[in-house]
Amino acid sequence: MNNKDYILWGSTGHAKVLAEAIGHQGGRVIALFDNDKSAKSSLSDVPLIFGMNNFKKWTTGLENLTEISALVAIGGAHGRDRLHIQEKIRDSGITISTLVHSKAFVAEGARLGAGTQVLAMASVAADTVIGNGCIINHRASVDHECTIGEGVHIAPGATLCGCVEIDDFTIVGAGSTILPRLYIGKNCVVGAGSIVTKNIPNNTVVLGNPAKYFAVAPFK
Repeated sequence: MNNKDYILWGSTGHAKVLAEAIGHQGGRVIALFDNDKSAKSSLSDVPLIFGMNNFKKWTTGLENLTEISALVAIGGAHGRDRLHIQEKIRDSGITISTLVHSKAFVAEGARLGAGTQVLAMASVAADTVIGNGCIINHRASVDHECTIGEGVHIAPGATLCGCVEIDDFTIVGAGSTILPRLYIGKNCVVGAGSIVTKNIPNNTVVLGNPAKYFAVAPFK
C-alpha cells in the first residue's frame, strides 16, 4: 500500500485507468488537470482544473509538494506531450511517479523511467530498460533485455520478443508482435495486429503480417 496523493494531467479515459491502479495500491487522486477547456472530469469526485497557469496557482501555498505524486494520463502518439508536461510538473516541486499496477509483473532487474506506467496484466522481463513517460498497457508483454526509449506507448496485448529496441515517441499498436532483436525507429507507428519481422526506420507507419511500409508517420 503506498497511501500517496496523486495528481493526473489528462481527464479522459486513461485517467480512469490510472485512478483504478492508484486506488488498488491505497493511493488517491486529489486533482485532475487538462489543457482542453471543453474536457469533462472522468472522476466525479475529483476537481478538474484547466491550464498550466491555474496549475501553478493551485500549487502556490501548498506545503510538502514533494509528497504529492504526478502522472500524465495522455496515451497514444503523444509521447512528446507527456514528457513536456512531466517537466513542467516536476519544475513545480511535485514528484513524477512511476506506477506499476499491483497485477502487473516487473522483473527485479528491469529499470523504469520517471512517469512510466505498467498497467494490469502487463509484464516487463529481466534486464529491460524503459525510458521516461512510457505506457506499457494492459496485457502487453515486454520480454528480456528490451530497450524502450522515451515517450513510447506499447498498446494493450502487444508483444515485444527478447532484445527488441524501440526508439523515442513510437507507438506499438494493440495486439501486434515484434520479433526478437529488431530495431523500431523514432516516431514510428506499428499498426494494430501487425507482425514485425524486420527493422523499421524512423518516422514510418507499418501495417500487416508481415508488417510493411504504409506511410510516413504523421508526427515528428
